Amino acid sequence: MSETFQLDNTKTVTRAYLMINCESGSEAQIFDELKTFPEIKKAETTIGRHDILALVETGSPDELGNIITMKIRKIPQIHCTTTLVCTKPRA
Repeated sequence: MSETFQLDNTKTVTRAYLMINCESGSEAQIFDELKTFPEIKKAETTIGRHDILALVETGSPDELGNIITMKIRKIPQIHCTTTLVCTKPRA
């Protein structure tokens, strides 16, 4: 189940971390392109198994799926992504 939380009385948010693997040498270009998407709230380049870690916030799980499949995965230099959908913390 994805984390959905109320920011105010009108806005619900679904949050996920996206781990991105890309073509060697394309990290800066992809990073700059990700910054143009309003749903990307934060991004970091990383060293290790994944090249970029991005925080994505959308209004619903369906919208989250759409931004990942229709925008982010359409960037040609991205080889694959792994999505970690946030859940509500257990008490």
